[in-house]
Amino acid sequence: MSNTGEPEQLAFIRETVKRAKPRTWRGAKRAEHLPVARVVVDKGVLTIDKFFDYEVPAAMAEEARPGVRVRVRFGARVVRGQREGGELHDGFIVARLEKSDFPGPLAPLAQVLSPEPVLTPQLLRLCRTVADRYAGTLADVLQLAVPPRHAKAEAEPSPEPLPRPQAPAPGGWQRYPAGPELLASLAGGGSPRAVWAALPGPGWPYEIARAVAATLASGRGALVVLPDKRSVARVDQALTELLGPGLHTALEAELGPRERYRRWLSVSRGSVHAAIGTRAAMFAPVRDLGLIVVWSDGDGSHSDPRAPHPHVREVALLRAAEEGAAVLLGGHAVTVEGAQLVSTGWARPLVADRETVRRTAPRVRTVTDQDQHRDAAAQAARLPSVAWEAARESLAAGHPVLIQVPRRGYVPRLACGRCRTPARCRRCEGPLEAPSADASLVCGWCGEAENDWHCPECGSFRLRAQVVGARRTAEELGKAFPRIPVRTSGRDAVLATVPDEPSLVISTPGAEPVVEGGSGYGAALLLDGWALLGRPDLRAGEEALRLWLAAAALVRSAEEGGTVVVVAEQSARPVQALVRWDPLGHAGLERDERAQLHFPPVSRMASVSGSPGAVADLLGLIRLPEGADVLGPVPVTALRGEEQERALLRVAPGQGAALAAALKAAQIARIALRTPEAVRVRVDPTDIG
Repeated sequence: MSNTGEPEQLAFIRETVKRAKPRTWRGAKRAEHLPVARVVVDKGVLTIDKFFDYEVPAAMAEEARPGVRVRVRFGARVVRGQREGGELHDGFIVARLEKSDFPGPLAPLAQVLSPEPVLTPQLLRLCRTVADRYAGTLADVLQLAVPPRHAKAEAEPSPEPLPRPQAPAPGGWQRYPAGPELLASLAGGGSPRAVWAALPGPGWPYEIARAVAATLASGRGALVVLPDKRSVARVDQALTELLGPGLHTALEAELGPRERYRRWLSVSRGSVHAAIGTRAAMFAPVRDLGLIVVWSDGDGSHSDPRAPHPHVREVALLRAAEEGAAVLLGGHAVTVEGAQLVSTGWARPLVADRETVRRTAPRVRTVTDQDQHRDAAAQAARLPSVAWEAARESLAAGHPVLIQVPRRGYVPRLACGRCRTPARCRRCEGPLEAPSADASLVCGWCGEAENDWHCPECGSFRLRAQVVGARRTAEELGKAFPRIPVRTSGRDAVLATVPDEPSLVISTPGAEPVVEGGSGYGAALLLDGWALLGRPDLRAGEEALRLWLAAAALVRSAEEGGTVVVVAEQSARPVQALVRWDPLGHAGLERDERAQLHFPPVSRMASVSGSPGAVADLLGLIRLPEGADVLGPVPVTALRGEEQERALLRVAPGQGAALAAALKAAQIARIALRTPEAVRVRVDPTDIG
């Protein structure tokens, strides 16, 4: 066994499986041809994030191919000129060699677990790149990319691939000036890159399906990554209707290990050339990849909660660059990262003209949550009169009403008690918070105290932080609209669909069900908008607009009487963007503002969090690139009563790789110094605040 010096990285869930110990190959004859196997060991420790060389016994010479799973002994000692002992670990062969760079004796491979080559060279390069970007280990990324083996599924043959489809007609893409051109380019083997602001309504799954069909017609493969299983089901249905069964597969965790691995193998073996799924599908080994679609790339579920926390959008961009594939970042909203890609010319905007937007979008009305209610029923429902009337008209017309209520997790730290303007630090625009009832205000980003705060908009000295939850809203609305069914969709139970009949559908953001038949809601009431806008996060406005647009897109068009009422300050930028239905314009303005403040995506950032001593220790060891900024450390929400701090590290564009390398080096130094307390490192954190 040898260390070749090539670092590798990332993180996965490890499963402990009891297996019979493989035989010891001490003294066994070695393979005559390419007798050395280079292996990545499934041991996600930064200090051993490298390849290791093993001897290939002659009995394994045929099966020990690059890409297969093996078991090896790690940490073996040299005894009488041979390596013996050590712990058994799984791994993957990445290459077969004539000789090793390591001068000493090599340990033999312990076992070839499967002859199935599951780690392709393209997938290995992608995982290495992702690991480097996020300061992780290659072993951890491979656990995210390659699902656990299921022997019975692996023993089943995969079907022969079906004939390729014909290039589809533009269909719904005709509503976008550049839509037919996009499909033609995909069908002709091109690799266009676009940021797509999708029109409201039920058409987006079918437009994705046509983009996939055009790519398949060109002889290439396609991959679609969506934020949740409800979106996967809608695109799955659209693809089945357009192409029929057998030309694509859906990769979902709910399928169970055998079925999921069977479907993953059908992609790996080339039986199907189109795959759709949630976050983990980003690494699906689609052959001859020609198109990657990421829907709603601003959704938080696209960021993996497991270290090193890769984001689907960033992995998609890395993979497209590696494999020369087209990219389509789509959603009803546009992220600031999408606007950055458009501003640099890397991608083209894919938007409808204003006349089409006006024809398909619902009417949007704004009120503040301080408007006077005009009757007792409206007061009981805590709705402004405009919202109450919109709901009544929709119910009278026989359509359901959607009511979006921020859950308690969206409560901002502090906001103006009069006009709801978020309380911000004058130094860095970070969110202000009060550690206790009688303590001075403190910035959540830079830690500076604020002893003389007053609202810059209205001059008030009052602060507020409260919101009414979905359950209480359901009770109040049930009293205001007797004999009307009330349905709730949220954390406890998320509804996929609701019938097209009079009802009140109360949902937390992101859990809104679709009306059966695609007809849409008659009205949507977006309550407590200040709670979304006032969240203590850099992305508060962007996220509020994304959630509002996702809900409003489920409402009938203005021509069909559809109305959206948003209860928020009408002068707020996200509210105005909702009224105009201009997500790309809003993202562009947000991007320009962040450029002035030197915040992502114009800059690169990482967060380090842990106990105060551990964070200080890492900051003392790290060697940051020239010009890097350190914001904090500041206290954060305690875990299990333990004191915790977080610091933000910011570097200029082009220095992201240097930042990741510096973080990894500092972590390795802490391990070498046997520092006991861990520090959580997150490159490109989704929440900055």
